[in-house]
Amino acid sequence: MKSTASFATRIVSWYDNHGRKTLPWQQDKTPYRVWVSEIMLQQTQVATVIPYYLKFMARFPDVLALANAPDDEVLHHWTGLGYYARARNLHKAAKIIRDDYQGLFPTHFEQVLALPGIGRSTAGAVLSLSLGQHHPILDGNVKRVLARHGAIAGWPGQKTVEEQLWQLTDAFTPQQDIQKYNQAMMDIGASICTRSKPNCAACPVAIDCKAQLIGRQTDFPGKKPKKTIPTKAAWMLVMMQDNQVFLAKRPPAGIWGGLWCFPEFATQAALETHLEEQGFDAQQLEWLTGFRHTFSHFHLDIQPMMLNLDKALGNKQSVGAVMEQNQSLWYNISHPSKVGLAAATERVLANLGSLVQSAVSKE
Repeated sequence: MKSTASFATRIVSWYDNHGRKTLPWQQDKTPYRVWVSEIMLQQTQVATVIPYYLKFMARFPDVLALANAPDDEVLHHWTGLGYYARARNLHKAAKIIRDDYQGLFPTHFEQVLALPGIGRSTAGAVLSLSLGQHHPILDGNVKRVLARHGAIAGWPGQKTVEEQLWQLTDAFTPQQDIQKYNQAMMDIGASICTRSKPNCAACPVAIDCKAQLIGRQTDFPGKKPKKTIPTKAAWMLVMMQDNQVFLAKRPPAGIWGGLWCFPEFATQAALETHLEEQGFDAQQLEWLTGFRHTFSHFHLDIQPMMLNLDKALGNKQSVGAVMEQNQSLWYNISHPSKVGLAAATERVLANLGSLVQSAVSKE
């Protein structure tokens, strides 16, 4: 393809020959199916998303199925994908669509943009990919392609840089073949114009890419300014009895909002004091393997401490009484409940499962 052909023409031609056309959300396209995929794909690789998407759509095949489902079940089907605010917003939006749009996904850009968890690019992607509406997009992959092609300096998270990129994507987005073009831009960013090793020889617009012409592809887009990430500590109380562990549901807002976790304390002393106030012997605590969980804005060093209630002669009622009603449960390790678990909870449970299995094999 000659460089005199328009940017969009070359992108669409590449898609016809090389673009992805068999992804699950590209089959039987509807705004709902594309919307779920776009939310799952935020900060998550396609290969990781596919099995989650298939299971999610099998359980929640339409907006009403999702809107009418319990919070715990929605979070359960999201467990392992991370960034759980995405699932909570997805569920909130489904309820709004049920209540305000008679269960039909809205088709006007402003209506879609107003839904929880949907920004300008996601709204454009949903409506363009499912309905062929003319909307530019600017996800992370597209930002990288455009920043390199136009040698747009600076971190895209800065408003002035992002506005430049929006101007570029708006100018390049064609009136025709919008579905092919937008999908191709995401595909090229994901498979060719990659972060560290761009394959410029395979890129349909490399010939007039400014970053490629000056040999500075990896300088664009600019890196996010580094800042020191603080470290916090958390002590998790793992109370175990009859192959079950005690979990508490987190408040809807904040870290791990709405997910099930082990009771958490800021210090070891606070955890031990809590146990003693409930009539348990803190000397019975066993140290489990600690680990670090990193959030976007801080590190959390987690130290799980196990209290085997069979040995400590505790009972479930006395422990359950210290938590809010309906906000705690006994989780069976061998027959797990279908609830949303925080990543740290999953990790501790995996370690406990190994310990239980090891103890059984020794008997």
